[in-house]
Amino acid sequence: MSMAKTKNLCILLLRLLAFGVTLSAAIAMATTHEKVNIFMIEFEAKYSDSPAMKYFVIANALASVYGLLVPFVPSESVLGQLVLVMDLVFTMLLTSSTSAALAIAYVGKRGNSQAGWLPICSQVPKYCKHASGALAAGFIGTIIYMAIVLCSIHMALNPLLVQKA
Repeated sequence: MSMAKTKNLCILLLRLLAFGVTLSAAIAMATTHEKVNIFMIEFEAKYSDSPAMKYFVIANALASVYGLLVPFVPSESVLGQLVLVMDLVFTMLLTSSTSAALAIAYVGKRGNSQAGWLPICSQVPKYCKHASGALAAGFIGTIIYMAIVLCSIHMALNPLLVQKA
């Protein structure tokens, strides 16, 4: 097997892994909710209460659809030449959405005494554990997309390096 085919297979496996992880992150966060009674008042925590969590779900869902479709794009086509740019765009999208969701999760866990925000994870622990799992998957998806970008850059520059030698 040639080196180029090995690299292509490696990127394909990374893309399939990224698809699974980002889809899992989106589904896990979208199904995160818990109802509790506090002083006879029913309180419900769900992902859709936070714009950052909605952004996280949308970004991971888009990345999973992209990750599923991009292996079918011929590398010789015009779209195939844009794959590296789109990989970078989706990496940045996942990075920003995961960061935003992690910031909200941190406030949910620790609160913010200067702003007067109390932590909620002691009241809705199942919600917080479920959201933490989704965030962990999202973070792994971001790392996988970073690896895809690095591999794609290496493959894009490799013909240039061979021509100069």
